[in-house]
Amino acid sequence: MGEGKHHADYTSYSVNSGKEEILQSVFDSYEALSYDTRNWVANLANCSSLLWHAYHSMKVNVNWSGFYVLSKPKTDELILGPFQGKVACQTIKFGKGVCGNAASSAKTQLVANVNEYPGHIACDGETQSEIVVPIVNNGQVVGVLDIDCLTLEGFDEVDVKYLEQLAALISKTCDW
Repeated sequence: MGEGKHHADYTSYSVNSGKEEILQSVFDSYEALSYDTRNWVANLANCSSLLWHAYHSMKVNVNWSGFYVLSKPKTDELILGPFQGKVACQTIKFGKGVCGNAASSAKTQLVANVNEYPGHIACDGETQSEIVVPIVNNGQVVGVLDIDCLTLEGFDEVDVKYLEQLAALISKTCDW
């Protein structure tokens, strides 16, 4: 970190910036913050904050941003990890709901309307749309990045692109 730069400065986004610029800034800030630690708890905690502040700076009505990680020694269940927002479901089985489907398929789930998603798990009944990106390390899903929104169609292919790049970086910067 540069002299005079505070960690909290990473969550300051220009209101005049576009979506791609802000999401690139999240990627760059995460890369800088994770440079000297490989602890997944610390890294994911900072990343959930970066995402929360980034989406709010874009006026996207995000009500949850965070992570579920593989529940060891189990290999078919996710457990709640670091997040920003209201309390959430503590465990999710692979193949159940949006997070569980992202984990079992190792594919990003972009859900424009959660009310139309078969088997959606509603941790917060106000959520209207969601994006879940798997974090894959050495061919195995080790967690998922999950962001919920209070409006329909809160996320698009631009989010998919940048969040998949972020998930790949997260995979490389943490000891799982």
